[in-house]
Amino acid sequence: MLTATSTTTADLDYDRLREVKQFDESKIGVKGLVDSGLTTIPRFFLQPPENLPSPRPTTHKPSISLPVIDLSSPRVTLINQIHAAASTLGFFQITNHGIPQTLFDSVLGSMKSFHELPSDLKKQYYRRDLSGGAAYSTNFDLYHSKAASWRDTIQIRMGPNPPEWEYVPEVCRRAVAEWDVEVVRVGEELMGILSEGLGMKREKLKELSCLEARVQADHYYPYCPQPDLTLGLGSHTDPGVLTVLVQNEVVGLQVKCGEDWVDVDPLPGALVINIGDILQIMSNDEYKSVEHRVLANAFDAPRISVTTFFNPSLRENNYGPLPELISPEKPARYGQVIYSDFMRRFFTKELGGKTLTDSYRI
Repeated sequence: MLTATSTTTADLDYDRLREVKQFDESKIGVKGLVDSGLTTIPRFFLQPPENLPSPRPTTHKPSISLPVIDLSSPRVTLINQIHAAASTLGFFQITNHGIPQTLFDSVLGSMKSFHELPSDLKKQYYRRDLSGGAAYSTNFDLYHSKAASWRDTIQIRMGPNPPEWEYVPEVCRRAVAEWDVEVVRVGEELMGILSEGLGMKREKLKELSCLEARVQADHYYPYCPQPDLTLGLGSHTDPGVLTVLVQNEVVGLQVKCGEDWVDVDPLPGALVINIGDILQIMSNDEYKSVEHRVLANAFDAPRISVTTFFNPSLRENNYGPLPELISPEKPARYGQVIYSDFMRRFFTKELGGKTLTDSYRI
């Protein structure tokens, strides 16, 4: 009889690195595994039990829901509503932002078109080297995470310099470029409101280069035959300033509120906004960077999201609580952070668990 500490022959023979390397070098991605007809997921996708969602209770469901903020409201109303959301939940949705529905459909549709191409046509874009500004792969932390997550991603550096466009799949290029223009416009508006919510001038975050360095991560979560054994994206906080996300109609995104995980239900035409770690530090804990995750997709239709991460472009600068926000009554809660060091630590650790901000807390 096997006990919890028993070791089987299969355990002794299992070489995780070899299996991960074999999968990665095949360049077929998670979608390729699904297309092969597999009914059980490879072992390196199996998440530790502590990472997996608890069974959903039948009687209790969190009563918290993300605020939905109308961006056409009077500015004083927006400042108050966004400050309230950013300083509590750290997440909110916005409507009436001026991005046409046709562009939502275009950018999400172009990602679906790419990921559903035959594997042989996608392989030319599969790489882990982002030196050309864009790469298609499965999990940036594939080789050093405890378990892989059930998704494929196109990652594109949009700023401060654009990518070399030949590295971006042709079917996506136009939509990606058009989406970036609109997201920068919305991001600038949001950063102005967030700055004013801290009692500072509207241009404060923009002057600190927080609009300039942008990375777009386009996630494709195909059907998973064993969704209770893995995740689409492990629990984490975003390391940058601000994140803007558009998602299709397939559910899966969850935000941690206290001890509960709250579903972020897709709202047609809405953008999901969340605060990043660096903005939490700069705001001296006024704004909150909150853990979130994506469940493995149990539905036949894929979940698709397009996420833009806004980061400072002055990577060698120190970032800490803004001087305007420090007082004898509220002293600095963090030391200074060199942004390039902060990001290096983020990308060399497993994507999972709490933020890096605690490492810099005084």
